[in-house]
Amino acid sequence: MAEFGTGRGRIIEANFQGGGRAVGTFFLFIFVLILLWASVARVPTGHVGVLTFFGRVTGDVLPEGMHLVNPFKVNNTMSIRTQEIKETASVPSTEGLIITMDTSLLFHLDPDKAADVYRRLGPHYASVVVEPNLRSAVREATASNSANALYTSEREKVSQMIITQLKRDLEPRGMIVEAVLLRDIQLPAALKQSIEAKQQAEQESLAMSFKLQKEKQEAERKRIEAAGIRDFQQIVAQGISPQLLEWKGIEATEKLADSKNAKVVVIGNPKNGLPLILGQ
Repeated sequence: MAEFGTGRGRIIEANFQGGGRAVGTFFLFIFVLILLWASVARVPTGHVGVLTFFGRVTGDVLPEGMHLVNPFKVNNTMSIRTQEIKETASVPSTEGLIITMDTSLLFHLDPDKAADVYRRLGPHYASVVVEPNLRSAVREATASNSANALYTSEREKVSQMIITQLKRDLEPRGMIVEAVLLRDIQLPAALKQSIEAKQQAEQESLAMSFKLQKEKQEAERKRIEAAGIRDFQQIVAQGISPQLLEWKGIEATEKLADSKNAKVVVIGNPKNGLPLILGQ
C-alpha cells in the first residue's frame, strides 16, 4: 500500500508540473503578443506620428502607414491637412471707426517640423499660437487702412498684408500659411451709405464721360461724311460745262422727237439752250 501511495503522489506531482509549464507558456505567448501589438505604430492618412519615449520627444517623425517601433515609445499623431480658423473681430480703421470683420485663415502643419511643434507648443498649437497671431495681424492690417479701402476693391491688399505678417510669425514655428479670406466686412451704417453714394456718383460720372465721348465720335463721323459730300459735289460741279448741258439737251430733243406721243417742242430756250416742252 505504501508503494502504491508513493507512485500516485509522483503522478500528481508530474501533472502539476506539466500544467504549470502550460500556463507559463500561455502567459508568455500573451506577453509576446502584447509586445508585438505595442511595437506596431499606425499613422492615418493626412497625419504624421511624433514618437515620445517616457514623455521625451525623440525627434522621430513617422509618415502615413504602419511602422514597427520600440514598444515603449508612444506614437502621437498630428494632422498635416489644411485647417481653417475663423475669426470675427471688431477692429478700428485709420479714421478710428470700428469695423466688424469676419476672417478665415487656411494653414497646415509643416511635416518636417512636427516634432519641434509638439515639443514646444503641444498638440493644441492652433489655439496656442495661430489664433492669437491671426487676431493681431487683422488688427494691424485694418489699423493701417481706411474704411473705404476695406469696403472696396483694395480688400485684396489688406488680405495680402495679413498673409505677409502671418507668414513672418508662423512659418518659422512650423505652420505653413496658405490663404487669408476676408469673408465679410460690416461698416457703420452712415459710413456705408456715404461710400455707396460716392461710388454711385463715380459710376454716373463715368457713364456721362462715355456718353460725351460717344457723341464726340458721332459728331466727328458726321463732319467727315459732310466733307466727303462737299468734295463730291465740287468734283461733279467742275465736270459740268455749258457745252455738256447743250449736248445733253440735243440728246433729249432727239429722244423726244422719236417719241410717239403728241407734243410741242420749242428749240432754243434762251436761258440754257435746252428744249422747252409746251404740252403733250
